[in-house]
Amino acid sequence: MKIVGRKAEMRELERYYDSGRPELVVVYGRRRVGKTYLIREYFENDFAFYFTGSIGVQNKVNLANFDKAVSEYGSEAKAASKNWFDAFSKLKTLLQQTPGERKVVFIDEMPWLDAQKSDFLQAFDYFWNSWASSVPEILLIGCGSATSWITKKLFRNKGGLHNRVTGRIYLAPFSIGECEEFFKSRNVEITRYQLAECYMIFGGIPYYLNLFDRRLSFSQNVDKLCFAEAAPLRNEFEELYMSLWGNPANHIAIVEALAKKRYGLSRNELCEAGNLQPNGHLTDALNELEQCDFIERFTDFTKKKNGAYYYLKDPFTLFFLRYMKDNDTRDEYFWTNRADSGSHNAWSGYAFEQLCRMHIKQIKARLGILGVSTSAFSWRSKDAAPGAQIDLLIRRKDGVINLCEIKYTRHLYEIKKADADLLEQKKAAFLMETGVKDAVHITMITTYGLAKKGYFSTAQSEVTMEDLF
Repeated sequence: MKIVGRKAEMRELERYYDSGRPELVVVYGRRRVGKTYLIREYFENDFAFYFTGSIGVQNKVNLANFDKAVSEYGSEAKAASKNWFDAFSKLKTLLQQTPGERKVVFIDEMPWLDAQKSDFLQAFDYFWNSWASSVPEILLIGCGSATSWITKKLFRNKGGLHNRVTGRIYLAPFSIGECEEFFKSRNVEITRYQLAECYMIFGGIPYYLNLFDRRLSFSQNVDKLCFAEAAPLRNEFEELYMSLWGNPANHIAIVEALAKKRYGLSRNELCEAGNLQPNGHLTDALNELEQCDFIERFTDFTKKKNGAYYYLKDPFTLFFLRYMKDNDTRDEYFWTNRADSGSHNAWSGYAFEQLCRMHIKQIKARLGILGVSTSAFSWRSKDAAPGAQIDLLIRRKDGVINLCEIKYTRHLYEIKKADADLLEQKKAAFLMETGVKDAVHITMITTYGLAKKGYFSTAQSEVTMEDLF
């Protein structure tokens, strides 16, 4: 068994397996993040029962597939299940055949089984509450990519499943360091600069990384996966959003608006930019996108209760909208040929900021404050002072605020006089408008570090790409 990363998650699986009591564990996270792989590899496919739902099929198809799976695991029932109550009754009979053994039951893609007018959730509720929850041998693992369904129907269930989930395991995308470990395990040779750009395109999604061909260069892999005639990720955006939400019009409008705004948007600005109505549907879409790691919300430093800016978090979404959505060039070497273009430089600056915001823990480690309680904020000048906009502030319990300036370059970054003046202007505006008494340290986050000349002493601290690993 070779599982990259996921050490904490595997410890949790071990704990639930060894608990000696019935467990209902939910493993959740966005599509393609490796939930099924983790569970199947960890348990080495040794399940008392395993079944996965199919998307976009009629309820009777999933029922028939469930019957087939029960039969393959040893059920002697012949009659077809008319509903999910019949199906779970067969599963109960199957599991009763071997008393005393720890039984791992894995039901994958549960949201896809809860089709309209199906009785899946009610039958699952009855199966768990009437029998499985009192059987110490049962470890039932439910899994799904539609995080909003998991949250509403399982975690916040107001019926029979209220407070029945005994364990939650959230599977986040890989960190950039875990991506490096993944590529090493697959013998893919790639530099850290290329790996940073890889993360800026594909994020920490194992499914995408696993598509890399070790015989090709990094840029050749990008072209093959995204721009070639039969590119496997050409239709990934639509499939991804449709599989999660069915009718993702609001979700797509939100991410399209955010993809055009490097510095984030408030809720009101989102409504205007995306032609969206400020109602409950918008709230639901924002929450669902945030739960699935597609966007993130940073509180405005001066409006902690009601102020927030939304940022696009998912790198592939940004990359798709910037380069793939309306690309009709038919250039199979599109990415290789764009490496030095102006649009590449503009995208890379935005995408590197995404990368840094996803690795605040590593930034804290480099600053030596990993054990210090902190909060992350963004901030905009209410007086619209030129340049006074800060997209990452780290406020620390030790009386310091790190004002982070992020720059992506292919060489050492030199702070010139204009840069130093702008940084001091931001700092001064921030101090004046917020009235904070903390010490404000300018922190430069760059690819290769600062050139030790010019105005480099403007920054009290620096973080490099290497530190993110």
